[in-house]
Amino acid sequence: MTTSARETATAPAAGETALDDATLVARARDGEIRAYEQLVLRFQGNMYRLALRMLGNKGDAEDVVQEVFLTAWRRLDQLHEDAAFVGWLYRMTTNRCLNVIRARKPVADVELDQQESAGSAGRPDRTAETNAQLTALTGALDELTAEQRACWLLREVHGRSYEEIAKAIGATTTAVRGRIARARAQLAEVMAPWR
Repeated sequence: MTTSARETATAPAAGETALDDATLVARARDGEIRAYEQLVLRFQGNMYRLALRMLGNKGDAEDVVQEVFLTAWRRLDQLHEDAAFVGWLYRMTTNRCLNVIRARKPVADVELDQQESAGSAGRPDRTAETNAQLTALTGALDELTAEQRACWLLREVHGRSYEEIAKAIGATTTAVRGRIARARAQLAEVMAPWR
């Protein structure tokens, strides 16, 4: 879906105002499909990016995101606080990704998100350097444990708090901080030549 199509899809209809997440969740819980569609459109990009970075495979990431949103729709009545919907999505996405990682063998080839290097278009030397950095970072992320990778991605890429991450992965905030610290140390070591 193109950016303009996504903006059109999430833009309120004439005469409507944009609704906050909690209101949309409440309406979706009452059976309003359009409200749930708005939630999906609002959050599928973030969940997909998280799944793609955790799994390194577009097909697996798409499958996980689809499963997460289907599960969320079916279990919406189990969500006790409407405002907790986003954290709930992050938790389900992270857990599904961890299950996929545990169920498969390590993958050597990882697809890079080419949009990351779009800013260096037109400068082959800069593009090559950026691609090499992304390859090194992707390789370094692959070397982290699944739990470290999940914690690091949720914190550094998705900007989640330590408390939110702890809830998402079912660990204490102390454990989350430790995993992130170890992940940062490993990544810093691998990325040192690129400074």
